Amino acid sequence: MVKKIVCDGTQEYAFLKELERRSGETDRRVTQVVSEIIDTVREGGDEAVKAYTKKFDGNLPQYYEVPREVINDALNEADMEFVNALLNAQENIADFHNRQKSQSFIDAKDNGVILGQRVRGLERVGLYVPGGTAAYPSSVLMNAIPAKIAGVKEIIMVTPPCKDGTPNKDILVAAAICGVDRVFLSGGAQAIAALAYGTEEIPKVDKIVGPGNIYVATAKKLLYGVVDIDMIAGPSEILVMADKTADPKFIAADLMSQAEHDVLASSILVTTDASLAEKVEAEIERQMAYLSRKEIIEKSLRDYAAILICDTREEAVELANAIAPEHLEVLMENPLELIGVLDNAGSVFLGAYASEPLGDYYAGPNHVLPTSGTARFFSPLGVNSFIKRSSYIYYTEEALREAKDDIVLIAEREGLTAHANAIKVRFEEE
Repeated sequence: MVKKIVCDGTQEYAFLKELERRSGETDRRVTQVVSEIIDTVREGGDEAVKAYTKKFDGNLPQYYEVPREVINDALNEADMEFVNALLNAQENIADFHNRQKSQSFIDAKDNGVILGQRVRGLERVGLYVPGGTAAYPSSVLMNAIPAKIAGVKEIIMVTPPCKDGTPNKDILVAAAICGVDRVFLSGGAQAIAALAYGTEEIPKVDKIVGPGNIYVATAKKLLYGVVDIDMIAGPSEILVMADKTADPKFIAADLMSQAEHDVLASSILVTTDASLAEKVEAEIERQMAYLSRKEIIEKSLRDYAAILICDTREEAVELANAIAPEHLEVLMENPLELIGVLDNAGSVFLGAYASEPLGDYYAGPNHVLPTSGTARFFSPLGVNSFIKRSSYIYYTEEALREAKDDIVLIAEREGLTAHANAIKVRFEEE
């Protein structure tokens, strides 16, 4: 089921090229449909949003904006074990992200010059949360908690209704716990467009975050610049690095935990132990039999999974950095020794008991991670994703007089004589 590749410097990289094509293909039809939706919502506002909701979902939801009492009731009526699990996760996520806070600063120099940086949260952020059958309350926690810590003044959540037109109760519970300000029952590209441009009822936001299907992802991509976005996410992916000390049961389970997301998900094992490949494959067959999303897992593993067999730990590290995976598990002897050399990964899971779902739901680091190799230059969602920085400058006359000749020289070298003049006029009498 899973292709095996003995690394020789060529075959493994040919496989990686195939993966790049998977996430790099552009669906022109989707782009055309989404562009039309964006233009219609921009002109038609709420009526256009509701019309698309009726067209795609078959009927209008119970509410357009969910009343605050309905959100509070969902929390009060929820299963307390579920609420407590979310609260425990919230505590871990908040503790981790509180450590990411950036500081404003002021630097007053001896010559009277004052330089500084002012950091503050964005005014308003839009949070897209998948709803209906694919409801992810964990996404509410991972997006809303760092936004609140950053000082975002208002969080507007959009989420598709369930098939009966009602809001998903688990998502409302998470929204109540995290302090989401307003919730609208709308999904798809039309909800993204409404957040980007604003309507009569849905406020215009400064940034849109949160996962969604290809229509949601395409809308975010097309509207970047009108509004900021978290990232353009591709299919989910995991890379497991393993040696002879790893348990094949754990590896198989973790590979399938990503494969069940999507038929396009990629699950890769890089190992220095050739005998591990057969054991992992046998475990996949055994465990898959009792998993609910078996068909998705099978297709994902058949099309986009691989076991890469290399000779040394150093080669495994080199491959991991080349792949730059969203999730990187290190099931090797003394995994902590590798922290300093694993440079390209969204989130790194060290040791047999740091399974990837621990990061998805509970440990604290964010689960919104760069995909498709973009961990080479992108970072996970965090507090800094929700802030803006301004610098400020104050110069005295004497300080500018001291610097003026250098500034004029550079400006004139660039051919920007008006820049130079703006400095010269302040000292014309001299």
